[in-house]
Amino acid sequence: MTGWMWGRRLVGRDRELGVLRGFVDAVATGGGSLLVVGEAGVGKTSLLDDAAAHAAELGTRVLRASGVEFEAEVSFAGLHQLVAPLAAELARVSSDARRAIGVAVGLAEGPAPDQLALTNALLALLAEAACREPVLVVVDDLQWLDRASATLFGILARRLGSSRIGLLGVVRTGEGSVFEEAGLAEIPIRPLDDDDAAVLLTNAFPEMPPRAARQVITEAQGNPLALIELPARLGSPTEPPLGRTSVGRRLRLTFARRIEGLPAKTRAQLLLAALDGTGILFPGISAGELEPAERARLIRIHPVTRGIEFRHPLTRSTVVELSTESERRGAHGRLAGRHPEGSEQRAWHLAEAASAPDEQIAQLLEEAALRTKGRGDPVGAIGLLLRAAELSPKVDDHHRRAMFAAYLGADVTGDLTDARALVTEHLGQGHAVAAVATAAYLVNSGGDIDTAHRLLLGAVRNARRPVGVWDAPLTEMVYVLQANCSFGCRADLAEDYWAVLDGLGVGPPEILDLLGNTYLAPTRRAGPSLPVLDEAIAGIGEQADHAHAVRLGTAALYVDRIAGCRDALWRVVEHGRSGGAVAAAIKAYALLGFDGVLSGDWDSVLRLAEEGLAVTTRHHYRLLGGFLQYDQAMVAAARGDRAAVRRLAYDLVSWAAPNRNGFVLQLAAHAKALDAMSHGEFETAYRHAVEICSPETLPVYKPAALWVLLDLVEAAVRAGRTPEASAHVADIHRSGVADFSSRLAMIAAGATGMTAPAASFRAAFDTALATPGADRWPFAQARIQLAYAERLRRAQCASQARHHLTGALGTFERLGAAPWAARARAELRASGTPAAHSAPGTTAQLTPQEREIAALAAAGLTNKQIGERLYLSPRTVSTHLYHLFPKLGISSRAALRDALADLRAHEQT
Repeated sequence: MTGWMWGRRLVGRDRELGVLRGFVDAVATGGGSLLVVGEAGVGKTSLLDDAAAHAAELGTRVLRASGVEFEAEVSFAGLHQLVAPLAAELARVSSDARRAIGVAVGLAEGPAPDQLALTNALLALLAEAACREPVLVVVDDLQWLDRASATLFGILARRLGSSRIGLLGVVRTGEGSVFEEAGLAEIPIRPLDDDDAAVLLTNAFPEMPPRAARQVITEAQGNPLALIELPARLGSPTEPPLGRTSVGRRLRLTFARRIEGLPAKTRAQLLLAALDGTGILFPGISAGELEPAERARLIRIHPVTRGIEFRHPLTRSTVVELSTESERRGAHGRLAGRHPEGSEQRAWHLAEAASAPDEQIAQLLEEAALRTKGRGDPVGAIGLLLRAAELSPKVDDHHRRAMFAAYLGADVTGDLTDARALVTEHLGQGHAVAAVATAAYLVNSGGDIDTAHRLLLGAVRNARRPVGVWDAPLTEMVYVLQANCSFGCRADLAEDYWAVLDGLGVGPPEILDLLGNTYLAPTRRAGPSLPVLDEAIAGIGEQADHAHAVRLGTAALYVDRIAGCRDALWRVVEHGRSGGAVAAAIKAYALLGFDGVLSGDWDSVLRLAEEGLAVTTRHHYRLLGGFLQYDQAMVAAARGDRAAVRRLAYDLVSWAAPNRNGFVLQLAAHAKALDAMSHGEFETAYRHAVEICSPETLPVYKPAALWVLLDLVEAAVRAGRTPEASAHVADIHRSGVADFSSRLAMIAAGATGMTAPAASFRAAFDTALATPGADRWPFAQARIQLAYAERLRRAQCASQARHHLTGALGTFERLGAAPWAARARAELRASGTPAAHSAPGTTAQLTPQEREIAALAAAGLTNKQIGERLYLSPRTVSTHLYHLFPKLGISSRAALRDALADLRAHEQT
């Protein structure tokens, strides 16, 4: 009998067995994941064992791993269990996949892979194994799996369709596992009903008197483990009275009595096995001395491998609970010797063995924390740092390590509440890391910019470091200082930053250099850094550190390169959703939201903002929540929802103004400017726009000016401020920002067209609309089309105006920008064409060459590929697309396929 299995039959589980065996059958031809969910002792592991046995009978390879309560702090311990039997397959996967897995489990050195790279590597490894036979991954006790492995397995579980790989996991209810909210398919395992409980009890104890059986059935409450284990103490005078103790507690008492009855040497060996968690016999654990525990039905010893398996997790945890602190420390000390120097496991066991502060162990933990963070597990790094702080003999080292943990909590994992408590405790100690953690807390919670600036300046200037060396703490200090300066948007703050950099005597790491040039002062410094940024973005998939991905996305923000970072940022979001780095995920929400506002994916922006704001509110990230409110306000402004804009802008100003957060004030001003533009209040729009950007000179330390160039020029022109508009256009060209991106190039040319004299405005607008990649910015593109059409109509070129108005109207309608669509319709009517003519497929016929180009573009070919096939230059292809989009009533390639289908249907009718 195994657990509550009798013979080959699990009593009362026919339905569950059918589901699990059906899942295993399906793995052979498909793939997928399934969670077995239930309370302790309900029989989940027995069902798992049956599923594994069924898989083996079918020729499916079974790989097993298990969460261990006492290894939950060891990063990627679960992944290591899964990978260990796959050494042969690991040798056959690509070197990138082999390196990713090796670095994660500590078997190789090198830059850590990102979450997607590691997931892909694990999937490739399992797929290699599945080439010969289907693979079933069986993971018990998911609730105790280390967080890094749990996050990885959670992502993997959603990517197994059509793979011949199945993941079957067991999770105990009520333990707070990330899998409980993962949205995976589940089969709940409920207690047995009284009839099935009676069958199980009769099979196990056929001679038990009926009255005693009824008592056991009542006390067991349908829990199969209790039905098997409780009768051993039935009638004992020391048993708690019926109904006063939970089933779980009664089981623990039952196991405790068996453990207490074991010889002292057996208990010592049992404790080693419980704390080790591998189930592997090694010098120091004796199978012979464990045999009394096997006879007491606490463990099983494999007859061949002599490996150790606890009959139930409750027995393992009870063994540890019954041990003394001295016994546990001794066991951890012996277990530390099993692991190599420098390993995380060794550092963790040594820490658990320590009875007093020990700097050597604290240093090992700190080093392990930095490696763990680099492997993509900042949550694990924080735990190691806090333990290192506890073991630090010197007060200064204690504060430094505790505050570094607080900083990581505030900047990466989302633990602002914990950070605030640590800041309160340690701020008076005067340590540089305490100042940085305090400043990080202030910045993220939307606190005073100047206070944070003073703290950070002092921290960087007082930081002790080797001459000419950038270490991790210094990098974080300078990063937070730079971020704070960018939010302040003032020259005096930024000048302090550059002075600090000069005083350090050595150049900063590449990412800090990029951020300074493209984020803090892009209008003056971005140009020379763009090739370096492009190269870094091209290699972003090689990074595991989510903070790095966010920082690279931040460097890409104002120079319109977020598109290259989207996949990496979505991985950060997914990691946060799965219980990983929450703060990094919130920053990724904000960056993706900024990008979506400009790229016209507004419905997605609103969904993202709603989800992100729930997280920022829960974790008290006021600043990042403000960014998401700006996204909402910009969409509301373009769509004509004045009440929403005013509410959101007021909320932003109410906290940003007293804290001197210039960036958030500029975001509020931008939303108000666009709102006024949407409602034809051009003088009001102009006044809001110049809060961000001077009409004469692009400000150096107000990079949000790069988002408001078109608004300022258009508002000035329509308000009759032609000299101011012309001055601004001249400065745009003088600054060179048009070379940064297709969006800025299009806007520079479009703004030129708005201010150019009658003899030259056509050339400027044509240049704007023919800009390669212009369709990536549909709202700005449509506004330029509308402005061009208005000038054409006033120049008595109504037919040309209609051509551009049709395209603009289609874009505005698709975006839901109702005020702008109304303006385009009015212009169409004034041009002599009813607005209804803007429907796709009813405009002028495409030329044969336009049809061919449209078909190739709809098939996904780039302009260069189309040009090579048709012997045209990419620019000529771009021009053709620019002319045919309005004919089809669309504004982007994404709509080409449907538009061509509509055109063919229209022609057939």
